[in-house]
Amino acid sequence: METAKGRGARSNATGRYEPEQHLSFDDGWTRDDAEAAPLRTTLTPEHARAIIARNDSPDIGFDRSINPYKGCEHGCIYCYARPSHAWMGLSPGLDFESRIFFKPQAARLLEQAFLAPRYRCRRIHIGGNTDPYQPVERELGSTRSILEVMQRFNHPFSIITKSVLIGRDADILGPMGKAGLASAFVSITTLDRGLARAMEPRASTPAKRLEAISRLAEAGCPVGVGFAPVIPGLNDHELESILEAAAKAGATRAMYVTLRLPLEIKDLFREWLADARPDRAARVMSLIRQTRGGKDYDADWSQRMKGTGPVAELIGARFKAAVKRYGLDTPRRLLDETQFRVPPDARPQMDLFDLPQTAAEVRIA
Repeated sequence: METAKGRGARSNATGRYEPEQHLSFDDGWTRDDAEAAPLRTTLTPEHARAIIARNDSPDIGFDRSINPYKGCEHGCIYCYARPSHAWMGLSPGLDFESRIFFKPQAARLLEQAFLAPRYRCRRIHIGGNTDPYQPVERELGSTRSILEVMQRFNHPFSIITKSVLIGRDADILGPMGKAGLASAFVSITTLDRGLARAMEPRASTPAKRLEAISRLAEAGCPVGVGFAPVIPGLNDHELESILEAAAKAGATRAMYVTLRLPLEIKDLFREWLADARPDRAARVMSLIRQTRGGKDYDADWSQRMKGTGPVAELIGARFKAAVKRYGLDTPRRLLDETQFRVPPDARPQMDLFDLPQTAAEVRIA
C-alpha cells in the first residue's frame, strides 16, 4: 500500500478478532493512472456510561485514568494503544489514526462519578492510552471540559501529551499545579524534524513540544519530559540532547520507556521501518531484539517498560547519568488528595451538560 499523506501506518490489516481477513493487492494501477482519494479523519461519538477507567497493572504508577479519545490522529507508528482498535472491529493500522471516537458527555460523566456517595478521591491520569491533545481537541474541547470539572472539584490529576495544544490550558494547569493538584509530562521522541515527521506525522514538532514545556513551567505547573519510546539504533543517540533541551525549557523531571512491540505493532513498525529507514531497518530490529531476550517483544511485567540485556542496561545507565547532570532528578511531588470537595452548586450545574443530540458521524479534513 502506498503511503497515505500525513499518516504513519503503511497498511490497514483487518483487526485480529474479525472472522474474515481483507488484504490489499497491486492490480497494476498507479498514481499516474488514477489518483487515490485522500484518507480523511472520521469522528464518531461514543455514548459511554462511565468516564474513569481502572487498571491493576503492577508497572503503571496510577490505577485510574481518563482517555477523552479512542484512536489518535497523531499517527505515531510505535503507539502502544494501536491494538485497542481491534476491540471495535477496526484495524490498528490506518483505522487507528483516521477513525477517532470521542465522548460528547465526558464532563457530565465525570461530575456524576465525583458526586457518587461512595466515590473516594485518588489521582486520575489523563492520556494513559491515547493523546488528550490530538488535533481534533481544537474543535471538540473534550479534554478542556474534563479539566474544568477537575478544577471545580479540586481533584488531583496528571496528564501527558506530545502536543503544544496543552499550553492552551495553562490557565487551569498553572494554578492547580501551584496548589499541588496537577502535574504534566510532555513526550519528546526526537529533535530531528525529519524523523519526527516520518514517525509522528501529525504530532507537534519537537520545537513546539519544548515550547509547551516552557509554557507550563512559566505558568507554575510541575512539568517533566518523557523520552519515549527509546528506539535503539534510531533515536537512542539523542537521549542526552533531548534531556538537556527539556531541562533548559523548564522541565524538572524525566522518564523513559524502551520501545514496545506487542501484537500488531511489531508488523506495523517493521513495515514503516523498511519504508522510512530501509538503510538501518535490519540493525534497528536486531538491537530491539537484544533488549527483549532475542524476541521482538516480551510482555513480562517486570521488564516490559525498560527491557533487559546489555543494550537496555546501557540506555538505563546513560539516562541515570543525564538526569543527574541536567537537574531532572527533582523528587516526585505527590498530588494532594485531601483538597477534593464537592462544590455547593454542583448538582444545579449538572443541567449545563445536557448537550444537544450529536450527529452520528462528523467528517473533517
